[in-house]
Order: sequence, then C-alpha cells, then structure tokens
Amino acid sequence: MTQADRKRRSTRMSKTIMQPAVTRMKAILRKEMVREFLAEFMSTFVMMVFGLGAVAHMVLGEKMGSYLGVNLGFGFGVTMGVHVAGNISGAHMNAALTFTNCALGRMSWKKFPVYVLGQFLGSFVASATIYCLFYTAIIDFSGGKLTVSGPTATANIFATYLPDHMTLWRGFLDEVLATGMLQLCLLAITDKGNNPALQGTQALVIGILVVIIGVSMGMNSGYAINPSRDLPPRFFTFIAGWGTQVFSAKDWWWVPVVAPPLGAYLGAIIYLIFIGSSTQREPQILENPSTYEDHRIPVLPKTMSHPPVTSSLTPVSVSPDNRPSVLSHP
Repeated sequence: MTQADRKRRSTRMSKTIMQPAVTRMKAILRKEMVREFLAEFMSTFVMMVFGLGAVAHMVLGEKMGSYLGVNLGFGFGVTMGVHVAGNISGAHMNAALTFTNCALGRMSWKKFPVYVLGQFLGSFVASATIYCLFYTAIIDFSGGKLTVSGPTATANIFATYLPDHMTLWRGFLDEVLATGMLQLCLLAITDKGNNPALQGTQALVIGILVVIIGVSMGMNSGYAINPSRDLPPRFFTFIAGWGTQVFSAKDWWWVPVVAPPLGAYLGAIIYLIFIGSSTQREPQILENPSTYEDHRIPVLPKTMSHPPVTSSLTPVSVSPDNRPSVLSHP
C-alpha cells in the first residue's frame, strides 16, 4: 500500500468517526432547552460586555468615560441582547424577570434553572473578558492593589456597591422600586391591548427604558435591578483577587439578588391589576353563523388582553413557539 493510499484511507476513517459525533452535536444543539440556554448565555454576555466596558471607561479612563456613557452602554447593550436571542429564549437576561414569568405562570418552572444558569455564566464570562481587556489599565490605575473602596477602587467596575449616603434598607427599597418600574414599563411596551411600541422598534425602546432608569434612579444603589448582572461579576472579582470584601462591604451583596425579583413581581402585578385588566377586548362576533353547514358557532381563539410578562435587563415579542419575551437589564 502506497503512502497516498494510506493517507486516503486514514482520511476516510477519520470522517467516518467524526460524522456521528457531529450529528449527535447538531441533535443536542437543536433541543429546545439547549437553544434557550445558549441564547440566554449569549444575550447576557453581549449586554454585560457593553455595560461593564462602559463602566471601565468611566472608572479608569478619566475623560474617556462618563455616567451617561454607563447608562448608554447598558441600555443599548440590552437592545443588542434582544436582537441576539429574542426569538429563541425571549432574551430575558435578568433572573428577576425570569422569576416573574414563572411566578405568574407564563413559563414553566423547569426552565427557570436553565435560563438563570445561562444568564449567570454569560455574565461571569463577560466579567472575565472585561478584566482581560482592561487588565493593564486596572493595574495602572490601582497601583497593582485591587481594592473595593477608596480613591483607587476598581471592584465597582464589575458589581454595584452602596455609597456612603445610603443605608442598607434604603438601598433595598431603591432596588425594589427601580426593578418594579422596569417590569411595569416592559409590560406597557409590549401590551398589544394598550399602546405598544411599533413592531420592530421594541428592542430599541426597551434599551431606552434602561437608559431612563439609569439616569433617573441610578445614583443611590447603582441600579443593579438584575441578579444576573450583579452576582456573577461579584464572584469573579472574589476569585480574581479583590478578596472577601466584595461580599462584606456594607453587607450589600444579597440585596441585588433578593430585591429585584420582589420588585419585578410587584411591578407586574400592579400593571396587570390597574392597566391590563382594563384594556378593552375586541368583540368576537360571527356574522351570519347560519352559513356554516352544521349551523354551530365555531370556537374562536381567545385574544390576550396583555402579552406575557417581559424585561435587562427582555424580548419584545412572542417567539415563534409562543415563549414569552422577557427582557432584562444590567
């Protein structure tokens, strides 16, 4: 057997071995929950890279960043995240919004860990990406000492921390209110029975909503409004060298985890009670029912008075398989 024959035979054998593996991989990726997990991972990663990158510019770049830039980074990061995954998972990007969808029966609880795991991993990987991208700037700014507080603190690039003028419980209420406003307005944006955003503009309008929340309510607690935005980056900073102070500083770490789900749920309930229940339904009237051969009135599908609960951190429409579009934020 010549060397050329052996090479051709080896190539055929490798193709024979690889083909079943590739087929199995494609079959796995076509599974609904796997696609939703990857969609939440990618959309949250996109949102967090843009948002945390904007914070890094503000903290490290002196005149190259600003607080308005942070709001724009997170807001339009959410918009891009909705475009990345809106028709696959709904692009929640926010564990508080996923929790609200499940609590209100808009989504199965069995999907909750799948969505949240995808969001947390996407946020964690985004934190690592920003750390690598801005590593030299972080070391130069901090003098090589990674701190949580003080004039050269850099932990606030990744997670939120309570300022000196705020108490813990005022910060808790601040997060509840900000997340409630997020969820309430998201429902309004996507409520076809009310005055929704124009078709095709929902992602942009949701991004603008996140910007508005930041510029109007971001000063007190950093408007985490999303456990998936705050907790994974905090774990990353703990691992990367900032130490246990990322969890001990003012005992704040648990508030962005607990307060946003409570706020999102309350915001959804308030909207559904005060607005959703009062939107008018178009009457379902059959003209000339006698024209049907069996003279029976056919069963017509019911129209929804409001869309599924949505979001950063949220898509904007119902996906082809009727998954609720729910966004999130930062």
